[in-house]
Amino acid sequence: MSLPSPTGIDSVDATALRPQALRTFLVHLSLAGACLGLLAGTVASARSLSPRPQGPLPASASGVVVLDLSLSIADRDYERARDALRRLMAADGRVGLVVFSDVPYELFPPGTPASALEPVLRALAPPGQGRPPSPWAATFRAGTRISSALDLAREILARERGRRKAILLVSDLQTAPEDVPALARTLRLLRVEGILLRVVPLSPSSDGLRLFQGLLGKEAFLPQGPVSFRASQLPRGGGGGGTPTGLLVLGGLLLACLALFERLTARLALPGDKRRKRQ
Repeated sequence: MSLPSPTGIDSVDATALRPQALRTFLVHLSLAGACLGLLAGTVASARSLSPRPQGPLPASASGVVVLDLSLSIADRDYERARDALRRLMAADGRVGLVVFSDVPYELFPPGTPASALEPVLRALAPPGQGRPPSPWAATFRAGTRISSALDLAREILARERGRRKAILLVSDLQTAPEDVPALARTLRLLRVEGILLRVVPLSPSSDGLRLFQGLLGKEAFLPQGPVSFRASQLPRGGGGGGTPTGLLVLGGLLLACLALFERLTARLALPGDKRRKRQ
């Protein structure tokens, strides 16, 4: 025969326990709120992770690559230009492409799948690796006008609506002396219009590097080596790569909070409870 389990413990001074009961209730309520907050933060952090490698243009922006193909580009610099395009392809992004020397040419409009850059990679192959003749050699000259290429990229991006805009300039930064005033004007317009400009320098001369650093600041230059955005260079809303430290920290705190909640909210087991259950 089993005895009915009591719902509580009779006490003549139950009212004396009300402060402790209130304190326990508030502790439970605080822990529940903390667990829910950590759960929401963990979900938001997980949703912000990008499953693809971060390329040299932020995935959240409508981007245009401006590629310098002037005669001043040395053969050793083509590999770094190829690397920038390969990074875009690995990130499976969508970009436009402008190639230029003295005159710019829109090769791809914004929104073109980065996989379409494969023929351009072949045209930028190092010497001795089966590089075909450049299709632009007959029209491009040695005189470089970077401002005209950036102006064309700016006009192309003006057609895009409702997205952040970005330009990646891949160049040795050597422009004609008479182009410097126009270049300064164009860079000022890009800044006013909120168009992000980042630069992949191809063995730039000291004069070209000094000019662009003076107009843009050193933070506009991507680091040497593999071409990708550092976390500090990503605009707000861009995706990130690497170890998701924030997600790991939030997940650990959530587990700790749940363990503490379980520890503090477990029902008190009295010695008599086990005997009643056996009966």
